[in-house]
Amino acid sequence: MRLSKILFCGFVLGIAFLNFYCNSNKTTAPVKLTNYASLLDTTKYVGKETCRSCHTDIYDSYMHTGMGSSFDVASTKKTSAKFEHALVHDKEGNFFYQPYFENDSLRILEFRLDGKDTIYKRKETINFIVGSGQHTNSHITNSNGYLTQVPATFYTQKGIWDLPPGFEDGNNSRFNRIIGLECMSCHNAYPDFVLGSENKYNTVQRGIDCERCHGPGSVHVQQKMLGMLVDTAKEIDYTIVNPSKLPIDKQFDVCQRCHIQGNAVLNDGKSFFDFKPGMHLSEVMNVFMPVYKGRDNEHIMASHAERLKMSKCYTVTMDDVEKNKSSTDLKPYKNALTCITCHNPHVSVKQTGNSHFNKSCNNCHTTQKDNLCTQKESVLKANNFNCIKCHMNFSSTIDIPHVKVHDHYIRKPIDENKIAGIKKLVTISAINNPNPTSKSIGDAYIAYVEKFGFDYTLLDSALKYLPQTNEGELNKNFKSLIQLYFLRKDYAAVIGTAEQIKNIEDVLNTKSYSNTDAWACYRIAEAYEKMGNMIKAIIFYRKATMLAPFQLDFLNKYATALSITGNNKDAKLVYERIISENPKNHTALCNLGFLYLSVENNTTKAMELYNKALALNPDYEQALLNKAGLLLYLNNTSEAKKLLMQILKINKENKQAMEILKRLS
Repeated sequence: MRLSKILFCGFVLGIAFLNFYCNSNKTTAPVKLTNYASLLDTTKYVGKETCRSCHTDIYDSYMHTGMGSSFDVASTKKTSAKFEHALVHDKEGNFFYQPYFENDSLRILEFRLDGKDTIYKRKETINFIVGSGQHTNSHITNSNGYLTQVPATFYTQKGIWDLPPGFEDGNNSRFNRIIGLECMSCHNAYPDFVLGSENKYNTVQRGIDCERCHGPGSVHVQQKMLGMLVDTAKEIDYTIVNPSKLPIDKQFDVCQRCHIQGNAVLNDGKSFFDFKPGMHLSEVMNVFMPVYKGRDNEHIMASHAERLKMSKCYTVTMDDVEKNKSSTDLKPYKNALTCITCHNPHVSVKQTGNSHFNKSCNNCHTTQKDNLCTQKESVLKANNFNCIKCHMNFSSTIDIPHVKVHDHYIRKPIDENKIAGIKKLVTISAINNPNPTSKSIGDAYIAYVEKFGFDYTLLDSALKYLPQTNEGELNKNFKSLIQLYFLRKDYAAVIGTAEQIKNIEDVLNTKSYSNTDAWACYRIAEAYEKMGNMIKAIIFYRKATMLAPFQLDFLNKYATALSITGNNKDAKLVYERIISENPKNHTALCNLGFLYLSVENNTTKAMELYNKALALNPDYEQALLNKAGLLLYLNNTSEAKKLLMQILKINKENKQAMEILKRLS
């Protein structure tokens, strides 16, 4: 009797759960699908814990993979780093960084020495660790939801701390490199991103989850809970994506969403949220790479898919499958060399072992007659008959220091000295799309200049792909052209292009995760400001802040423009809004201090704000200049001179500091 009551209660709770789940997701009665439910806009993400309830073993195994452990809160459990004598020195900026645990919190101390004296200190909390620890641990700090990278990375293979990639050689952006949606969407599961920002998040997930490869799963969960099962040995279950059953190009695109690191150019109206397994990646973005002559051996960290496709192993097996595949085969590419031939995404490579990878090679190279390795047996024995060691070069990447990975361009051992030549840029190529649009190519050239610091002559190439000979072409390309002319500092051309668009203030009206329209407004505004038209500048700065209300640089420029035109009351409100959003915005602190001094003659408040700005950035020239001016106003000439000399030590070309010192002399 008691058991029957328990079973009955369980049955009722199950029905209640189903009713709640279906009602909460507003799903209709289930029907047999003929295409993947994940591609429907109505299909929602359910989270990896929901997947765990049925796929416990796979979940538990997956969580130990590099993807499953790609991102987490900073803790002693998550970190792979060693902290004894942990110290990073930025020689160019003369900063030291010391990471350490304080109780259960990971901290980092930034400091500067003058001889043996510590003349500057800043302590920050590290909130998140990026990376499984197989190659690196990088670190992120959170200020009211605004995520930025910390200037210290632990490189696991060498067991050392150093500056992160891109922070070297005088490019240390300290705590100001934003963690935007492009970064987050590859290193983690999809976050709750704040629309109208560049790097603000309500919440972030803890590791790449199941649905990044299998697609959103609400329909899958609903149908399985209703008992609608599919014999996957006989047919495809369209409620969820099994990448191994996709056409080969779409199968590769699941991996290539993140494993073709390059210059990702979004299609118009798309965001980094929009790709789902079962789609062509080119429906959302094209990923470009520069093509060089003379450096075929060079590869980057996340170039696995691109390099694999260069391999004869891939092309030969793919050709063979294409000739012999059957339309009834659920996994037609199982005999080709693809990513999942060697990699089980649910199992860590640390647990896989060389024998598994070598077995993949031996599937084709079975005997001496069938081209089993022809190397001398003594050499094979010395290398433990490990195919990977010789044919997938374990070498440094050109983008990440202190890291070696296997080059997935499978080939006979090469003499790198023989293939090395003068490195020369030939062209750029979209890795995932042989036929990108002209606009996409033009945008890629622009991005290489703006994001990666390539030679500005590439903008000439971009112009070839962004025609403006008629109204249709101009309307299609004007935002890209504005960006191009802005990079050239051709502000007259920016304005000229903008003024050719009818009712441009109404045309630029879309909020988006990429802030495309907001950036166009911002660039137009700055062009008008440079050309002396502050009234127009303010109109477009205001428009930019309406479209991207959490882009704090836009707010800063808007407030400054208001102040220049005498609207100090509104300028002050905007600066205060910025600081309430992110109290560590040193630019807004400095600018607000200037308003307190120039408008209210409040020297105490001005000094307080200048000091706060300099505590965050001791080399911020404008804050040093403003503080020096305030010290002179307070008749403290000796301290003012010290600050002016400090400015010239940072930047010997600072004309304002030179002029003031000259007058003081």
